Amino acid sequence: MAEPGPSAEKLEQILKIAVRVPDHGKLTPWRFIVFEGRARAQIGDIFRARWAALNPDHSEDALRFAAGMFMRAPLVVAVVSRAQPHVKIPVWEQQMSAAAVCFSMELAAQALGFDVQWQTDWMAYDAVARAAMGITADENVAGLIYIGKSTVALEDRPRPEVSPLVTVWGA
Repeated sequence: MAEPGPSAEKLEQILKIAVRVPDHGKLTPWRFIVFEGRARAQIGDIFRARWAALNPDHSEDALRFAAGMFMRAPLVVAVVSRAQPHVKIPVWEQQMSAAAVCFSMELAAQALGFDVQWQTDWMAYDAVARAAMGITADENVAGLIYIGKSTVALEDRPRPEVSPLVTVWGA
């Protein structure tokens, strides 16, 4: 993806839409970390060093790839799930709320004319990379949301037929 990414005002609009998701108990079991501008390259330097430590036999191309992970779009937002045990609200519901935030961000950004990709990658699961991003040990990455303008024609992936997935229950 390339420029332009969302302005500060557009990002605020995207995030305001994103937080309008089911949130049983009003726990707000998620938060955001925004990577833009020079910060994308700075975290990329950390990713590169970590990838080199994890994979000492990888080529310079692989290290460049690791360093460029957040350079793929002008803006990357980490949606962090901070689900915690609760007497009434299961952790699973809190995690689903974080996933709903990711999807709402996708829809909001697309409605504003941006291209979006929701993914995770190795850095979402590596303790050192997570700590470098500011993610605590009791949090998880629900998604890395890349926002910008596509530089290639977008293609939809094949989707499943719906009918085999549907069961109509009846007693």
